[in-house]
Amino acid sequence: MRFRFWVFIATGLFIIGILAGIAIRNTMPVDIADVFSGQEDALSNIATSLGTSHVVILIFIYFKNALALVFSFLFSPFLCLVPILALLFNSAFISYISIEVIQKKSLGFLLAGVLPHGIFEIPALLIGEAASLSFGVAVIIAVFSRGRRDYLRNSFKENFKYLLISLALLGPAAIMETFVTSLVIK
Repeated sequence: MRFRFWVFIATGLFIIGILAGIAIRNTMPVDIADVFSGQEDALSNIATSLGTSHVVILIFIYFKNALALVFSFLFSPFLCLVPILALLFNSAFISYISIEVIQKKSLGFLLAGVLPHGIFEIPALLIGEAASLSFGVAVIIAVFSRGRRDYLRNSFKENFKYLLISLALLGPAAIMETFVTSLVIK
């Protein structure tokens, strides 16, 4: 299948996650809201422990995001659960936090905080997870169809190329998040 198809699938899952985050925030089921609040607290604790060194923060942000994409790619053959959950959870978390930021600050503040790095990070996420989904499905097909081994090899090469593109996009995203976003939202 063409890679564009997988990008559409990844984008669809991302949008479903955004809608789920909005629904969770508006209906506030206690158990689910606690998961998102716990994530927010964990990120705050990590930010505090990293200190003020921009280089350390930049490296942390890049490797956290890169490792998440690589993990998703490597574990995608297990019914594509990791990339699906990554897309749904990340977008739900984004929308959940976005509503809170808009209520406490403003839409302008949210956009200033998200857009500088989001223009790189969201496409990186979508491309990386689309590659993971495509590769995961290729592995599943190859397992059940012995004659499809060449398809698997070609799929790995192509999807690995897209994974590398997404990892490259995470570089400017981390730079923007570290140096630009922190200036813009002050």
